[in-house]
Amino acid sequence: MPSFQLSARQIQLLLMMTVIWGINWTVMKYATNQMPPLTFRTISMVLALLTLWAMAAAMKVPLKVPSHLLPRVMLLSIPNMIGWHILCILAVNELSVGRAAILGYTMPVWAVVAGLFFGQSMNRRSWAGLALAMCGVVLLLINELQSMVGKPFGVLLMLAAAFSWGLGTILIRRYPTGLHAVTFAHAMLYPTIASMALATWVLEGSQFAIPTGFNQWWPIFYNAIGVIAFCQVGWFSLAASLPPIVSSLSIMIIPVVGVMSGVVFMGEQPRWTDLAALGAILAAMAVVLVPSKKTNAL
Repeated sequence: MPSFQLSARQIQLLLMMTVIWGINWTVMKYATNQMPPLTFRTISMVLALLTLWAMAAAMKVPLKVPSHLLPRVMLLSIPNMIGWHILCILAVNELSVGRAAILGYTMPVWAVVAGLFFGQSMNRRSWAGLALAMCGVVLLLINELQSMVGKPFGVLLMLAAAFSWGLGTILIRRYPTGLHAVTFAHAMLYPTIASMALATWVLEGSQFAIPTGFNQWWPIFYNAIGVIAFCQVGWFSLAASLPPIVSSLSIMIIPVVGVMSGVVFMGEQPRWTDLAALGAILAAMAVVLVPSKKTNAL
């Protein structure tokens, strides 16, 4: 195991992120039943931007990004924010909560794959983990292809979202900015909001409407404050301060919370293939991420 220990503050942060992010898979599914998915996500981002302004003022964190870092921040926003958030919310609209959560948290495996492009080698454990993850994906695809209402396109969207997040995690470590996590998240929200607004206009232009009523507004506030302003900022802090293997390993339990929240709050009945897929993907993450006795890194 790694030779360092997580601080009490980091452990508390991880526990809170696990609960908030895990339940959010159900919240997103509920929200996309109330309003168009991109409309929901775009409005959430705008409200998150306002929340980060308030957080920065309260914490006395400067939001200005040095000009020489702006291109790097723009680059990092593409996989970490734009790709992940657009693809993820479109996929959630197509899939059950459980399947979306399971597929979304294949991210650590895809981070290993993305690392190949930067000269990181794949050992036997890495290949074994990738094979297990692919078995889980096949199990989910079988369900989608056999179901009359199945939409395998949603599976592909979520896999693309997971790969985007995995690539972004690698890039954060490879191209550090040294910015405070609040400043970093705030700066990336501008290109993300612009991209999501464009996607909303193109794909949902005729459906756009300002949310009305508690049923539409509470998921927006949950995502803006809990998910983006808290969890996203917390994740960027961990991803920048911890080795990728530790930050990735720390979120392994979130898909379990996501699956269970779908059962409890949405009344979803997981099939045996869903549970087998969850087991396969968690096994894949364990194989890839838990260091062997001979080495502390992949």
